[in-house]
Parts: sequence; structure tokens; C-alpha cells
Amino acid sequence: MIKLYGIPNCDTVKKARRWLDEHGVAYEFHDFKKQGVPPDRLDHWLAVVGAERLLNRQGTTWRRLDATVQSQALEAAGARTLMLVQPSVIRRPVVEAGTRVLVGFDETAYASLVR
Repeated sequence: MIKLYGIPNCDTVKKARRWLDEHGVAYEFHDFKKQGVPPDRLDHWLAVVGAERLLNRQGTTWRRLDATVQSQALEAAGARTLMLVQPSVIRRPVVEAGTRVLVGFDETAYASLVR
């Protein structure tokens, strides 16, 4: 079973969900806003893709953060803490498919889910 993590009103999450629906891919959606970020899953994502890939430094949430908080997030432990407290700084969506973890939306990567 594929699990998609994100925020429902995020355009990239909408695009990913639409793509999965159009290609008949069953998935479960986990809403960061309502359900939070599962610490064990975050640890898994960090181990698989790393904080550099997972931390969204382009978004408005990141830009609104104090410079001290941003600098603390450059260390792995600080990034993890920030992602738990501010799920909006996680690049979305995060997709778990078996042992694979995909971050963001890429049609080619998503196409590999249906092969």
C-alpha cells in the first residue's frame, strides 16, 4: 500500500493525488495539519533521503523563520525537531511505497510505482 503524506491544500500534493487517481493507484493520505508528522516515519525518511532533500527551504514557512532557527535546522537534529514542530517545512508530498521514499512530485518517479 502506498501512503502519501502532505497538506491537502498544497498544489504539489494536489498534483500528486490527481496523478495517482488518474492512474488508478490506491493510496492512503496522511494529513500533516490534522494528524501531525509521525516521528518514526520522519526518522525513516531522514535515514533514506536525508534532511537536505526533505527540508523545504523555498517555502514561505522557512522564509518566515528566525535566522537562529534556520541555522539550527542545518544540523540533522535541529532539522528533525523543526519538521516535527513545523510540518510545513517538509518538502511535499512524501510518498512511501514499500521500502521506497519519494519526496516532491516527479511523473517519472511516480510512473515507477505502477510498473
